[in-house]
Amino acid sequence: MTKPFIVKEYIFTFIFWLVFAIVLWCNFQIATETYLAVIQSVIITICSFMFTHFLTAKLLPKALHLKKMRRFLIQAAIVILLLSVIYSVIFTYLEVAPKTDLPPTFKGHLPILWQGFYMALPASFLINGSACGIKFYKEHGRIERDHILLQQAHLENQLKLLQDQINPHVVFNILNHIHILMKTDIQLADFLLMKFSDILRYQLYHCNQNLVPLDKEIEYLQNLVEVEKLRWGNELEVDAHWKIDHKKASIAPLLLVSFIENAFKYVCRLPGQIGYIRISCQEENNSLLLYVENSYSDRVMYKKKEGTGGIGIQNVKKRLKLQYPDSHDLKIESDGHVYKVTLTLQLSE
Repeated sequence: MTKPFIVKEYIFTFIFWLVFAIVLWCNFQIATETYLAVIQSVIITICSFMFTHFLTAKLLPKALHLKKMRRFLIQAAIVILLLSVIYSVIFTYLEVAPKTDLPPTFKGHLPILWQGFYMALPASFLINGSACGIKFYKEHGRIERDHILLQQAHLENQLKLLQDQINPHVVFNILNHIHILMKTDIQLADFLLMKFSDILRYQLYHCNQNLVPLDKEIEYLQNLVEVEKLRWGNELEVDAHWKIDHKKASIAPLLLVSFIENAFKYVCRLPGQIGYIRISCQEENNSLLLYVENSYSDRVMYKKKEGTGGIGIQNVKKRLKLQYPDSHDLKIESDGHVYKVTLTLQLSE
């Protein structure tokens, strides 16, 4: 709770009770002397404030926290009765005394006190009930805000965990490529090392954000595809097309990389055949369409591992549900020879 909010609450409380006292005085001064009306208004306002503050600031939050509302109702009834007794005493000894001689014994006062108590009971109930209603509404709103903040923190932790699962996997693949090329082609290894530097820079400085520019994410994916194409060489046909019209569109970081990684990881190269991968990524009207297709064979045992998900497709599905719950359409198809992924995504500005 911020300081300005607390100040506003104090000001509202002060104005409420000031208006309450003025209304009481306006009513009392019609039927009694001015100084008695002032005294009555001040005493009733102070007593009402003390009792309602104790009820709403002490008892109600504790009852909500401990979930013991039945006990609170009993406590509220007791407070209302006590406040009604105080009202009755004030009405009897500050209202009646100047006008009417009271009986000499306290027993004779009881009918008058009882009548005052009976008349004060609805007012006491209305004052405390209204205060409790306002306080309950505020406490309920605070609890809802805390619940939303907890949900948001949980969501952010989930997303961070999912992204942390992706980053080491990508880095490991690239470093492994460079390690192999260092033994066969130093120049190519140097080129891939520069590409890796760009990829690592992107992961370090952009992927901790909730959203990144779409063109940066696509550039990252292009670097990955370039690395894979150089690694596979003539053993694999790779056809990739990128078309981004809206440069300022944003996307969740590392959301698409698993589709491309899995295509290269599980592409099928049967004896005497050359595997292929087709990638099409285009943005139009703030909507992204990603299509990834690769040769596939369900006869190869290791390709069935993708059905378990690992940190690949299942990871992306979870992130899409968390970050794009109502703005994505994911289709994954396989006929035993071709594996296709089609993702339509509504981007953020």
